[in-house]
Amino acid sequence: MTAEPLPTTLWPVPPQDGYTVDDLLTLPGLPPHTELIDGSLVFVSPQRHFHSVVVDLLVEGLRRTVTPELRIRRQMTVQLDEHNGPEPDICVVRAEAVTSRQQTCFQASDVSLAVEVVSPDSEARDRDTKPHKYARAGIKHFWLVEMASPNDHPVVQVYELAQVTKSYGLVGIHHERLKLTVPFDIDIDIDLADVDNL
Repeated sequence: MTAEPLPTTLWPVPPQDGYTVDDLLTLPGLPPHTELIDGSLVFVSPQRHFHSVVVDLLVEGLRRTVTPELRIRRQMTVQLDEHNGPEPDICVVRAEAVTSRQQTCFQASDVSLAVEVVSPDSEARDRDTKPHKYARAGIKHFWLVEMASPNDHPVVQVYELAQVTKSYGLVGIHHERLKLTVPFDIDIDIDLADVDNL
């Protein structure tokens, strides 16, 4: 008895100078939520329940109070430069930047807030790589959401861009309630009980 050959996937050979955002948006057959970091394609692992529920909770809370000139979007590519197109879990964009239902990408200049919910497979990218790139691209606000012990509840770290240094400074850490005035008035209950009820 002989074993059946395993199916193979043929991936394109990367260009010498790395992939571009145009490549990311047009290469056929890429897995969903593929990101482009420094010209390299990054494939995302399946997400945990915590990740999914917290993203839903934050999107719902943001949409409750968002101002008319802004829109809340989840898991959309943001073009930072030619070789960087990450996909924040959530972003707040200018309403004028939403141009069609077939749109797959926003420009960094249209984004006022990027949110990353940390996952085990993306800890280094979410905590280090992406925040630095978002800041250098001029995105004014960044939230990093982590699962905190002992009860696996969400903790939201809120950062604001220092224009001179193009880096983020921590302006708050929120455990039960996320109440802010920028980029618009926000009041979201992030208590564990509410997360479990979603």
